Amino acid sequence: MPRQAPGAEAAVREALTAVNEPRLRVPITDLGIVQGVAVDGSSAVVALAEPLPQGAAWAELTRRVEAAVSAVPGIKRVDVDLREMNDEEKVQAARFLKGEPPPNPLAVVDASAAPAAGARTRVNPFTDARTRVIAIASGKGGVGKSSVTTNLSIALAERGRDVAVVDADVWGFSLPRMLGIAEPPGLIDDVLVPPEAHGVRLISMGFFTAEDQAVIWRGPMLHKALEQFLTDVHWGEPDYLVIDLPPGTGDISLSIAQFLPRAEVIVVTTPQPAAQKVAQRAAAMAEKVELDVIGVVENMSWFRGDDGKQYDLFGSGGGQALADQVGVPLLGQIPLVPVLREGGDDGHPIVVAHPDDDAAQIFRRIAEVVDTQMKPRRRNHPELKIG
Repeated sequence: MPRQAPGAEAAVREALTAVNEPRLRVPITDLGIVQGVAVDGSSAVVALAEPLPQGAAWAELTRRVEAAVSAVPGIKRVDVDLREMNDEEKVQAARFLKGEPPPNPLAVVDASAAPAAGARTRVNPFTDARTRVIAIASGKGGVGKSSVTTNLSIALAERGRDVAVVDADVWGFSLPRMLGIAEPPGLIDDVLVPPEAHGVRLISMGFFTAEDQAVIWRGPMLHKALEQFLTDVHWGEPDYLVIDLPPGTGDISLSIAQFLPRAEVIVVTTPQPAAQKVAQRAAAMAEKVELDVIGVVENMSWFRGDDGKQYDLFGSGGGQALADQVGVPLLGQIPLVPVLREGGDDGHPIVVAHPDDDAAQIFRRIAEVVDTQMKPRRRNHPELKIG
């Protein structure tokens, strides 16, 4: 059977430029995934090489390619030949993801020479990008900060936003479990690819350390880990980067101010005055390192019994008092409901598992306020640099 005219193959290749790799979110034609195209009559064959090992993304990529090529006039059948990239191909894909130019095969490399001025070592993609950085902080542990991070991130994703999350609570990492992610990050040469659930991409120490293993690190190691979470991961340009900070005002908070000088801070507290006074220290820390505190979330605000009555088990007023003290709005009060806790334990966040619950609706309202009513101030600190 004679091959189709070259124009048909060109039309198929053009259609493939609109197909993004599911996890990397970049065009497959830019990443070197498209290895070949052949058109024979009304049939097209597309050869692909995936940089990530076989998994659910392969099936989704095949579906996207079939849909795009089937839309080309005259094409009635599409066959996709998909394999995994070899090591050399992965190196080139990683170079593209890091924004490095392709190697010049004619260049002479002097191994003894110092790196050229401006040579790329690490690049923090969030210093000047359009991504809005939201840090979730608390003065003490046990106030539900990670639950707020999880459900607020999903609520933002439900609004059509591209959301990435860094679990910076290196000692008390919990977000992989809360989001229901058991899959480790992908690896393309030296580039990490974060796994995703409910529209949220995540990187966490929990992917590299057993749940029952203690992380015993001093400040410089914590600083380096956070730097790698930002610079060695392929994030692209998400709309939001949400950071789950460890409780308190220690090394990680200082590193956030250095790496993410445009970050905005939401402080989580519970209603009782003792918790509110401790949470105020987290707000004071943010202000001291010139990060904008944009609001307060009060968690465990009340419990509604079987009799329909509302019980203030932990007192009342702490969230509003903190908001008034800092001069920011109280973004929401989250009730104490069993399904919120259960969802965090079994990986079924309340916003997804019980979307009509009062707590889920409040998370959505908070996301709406943050997304539509709060515009970040563009503040940069040129004196804060990555070493």
